[in-house]
Amino acid sequence: MSLQVNLSIARTHLLSRKKQTIIAMLGVTFGIAMFILMISFMKGVNKLLQDLVLSTTPDIHIYNDFKTDYSASIAGRYFNAGNRNWVIVHHPRPKQISLNLRNAPGIVADLRKHEEVVAVSPYLSALTLFHYGPVQWAANLEGVDIREEDRLFGLADKMVSGRPEDLLATDNGIIMGYKLAEDLNLLPGDLVTLTAPSKAQMRFRVVGTYKFGIATVDEYKAYVSLSKMQQLMGKNRDYITDIRIKLKDLDRAVPLAAAFGKKYGYKSEDWETVNASLKASNIIRDTLTYVVSITLLIVAGFGIYNIMNMVIISKMKDIAILKAQGFAGRDIIQIFLSQSLIIGLIGGMAGLLLGFLLSYGLSRVPFPQDDFIIITHFPVLFQGWFYIFGALFGILTTLLAGLLPARKAAKIDPVAILRG
Repeated sequence: MSLQVNLSIARTHLLSRKKQTIIAMLGVTFGIAMFILMISFMKGVNKLLQDLVLSTTPDIHIYNDFKTDYSASIAGRYFNAGNRNWVIVHHPRPKQISLNLRNAPGIVADLRKHEEVVAVSPYLSALTLFHYGPVQWAANLEGVDIREEDRLFGLADKMVSGRPEDLLATDNGIIMGYKLAEDLNLLPGDLVTLTAPSKAQMRFRVVGTYKFGIATVDEYKAYVSLSKMQQLMGKNRDYITDIRIKLKDLDRAVPLAAAFGKKYGYKSEDWETVNASLKASNIIRDTLTYVVSITLLIVAGFGIYNIMNMVIISKMKDIAILKAQGFAGRDIIQIFLSQSLIIGLIGGMAGLLLGFLLSYGLSRVPFPQDDFIIITHFPVLFQGWFYIFGALFGILTTLLAGLLPARKAAKIDPVAILRG
């Protein structure tokens, strides 16, 4: 028979049992809608956490990973190993070592020529004591090239007061976390005294504050220019301990970190290695989302399967009459498979729309605020492939759910049914 005739019969069957048809469509609708909502929200959470981490973590970090060897001592080397006298040194004091990168300016210049590198920020850091009146506070002070630091972490977008460029325009300027400034009761324009580990002191003027939304950064970190940091620590202008790198393609961090480490002879870590726990948690959340969402769609598919079975049982005589009038087995399959596909298509389209509306509604819900929270609403990520995957999986589920009952209907013996 013609496809038009078969579709007409399928439509008649669907409309004759409207309640069951609507229930089947709602199963697909809510299954796909929940899939869209859950994956949009979970992916939004993953992106938020990754952005927070990357806002303070470079794509690649190069530093001198010097490890003191405690297996030997001066006394042990002085006495001959073959001597009968035993000399045992307990808890040896580590010797003074230099953690700076040799030829750091050359390494920085070479990295800036690399086609895959966007920004290179050399820096020098130390735990420093902040003094303002009777208040004292220990925090990490970093000497940086503030323009490169801005390109690396988007510092300009996180400024609460002032601009990153103000550090260059002010002699002995300092930019600190807004929470650190509050703890010290400092305002832009105030002078604060800093004491280095070597006991050297310098005074700096606050030119700006920032907010990353991470407690360890906003309350325990500040920036000064690289030259002033070198001066505070009594080092020369080539003394640099670390280099932070931002890449054009974040996914290239692992192989490039290995290449840079081999080329320059220093420890080179990529952001994935440093934040392995974040990657593991993202995989766990994604897996949970897919498992729950696919389970919902499969449950909806079983609902369609049961409904189609009930339709076939109730339409036994109709099927027998159709086959007696010349309808082939493939026509019967086409009729009942068309019903499940119609349910899947209509339910799927409604599910995509409902999923988008629920996702959009969640993205407009205000997020509870505290001192370190920088997001205003729940994180939801909108991407087209979520909807494409949801629609394809929903249609595939309903297709498989309708195929088995349709094949069962095609095998019905019309003579046996008509005889009763």
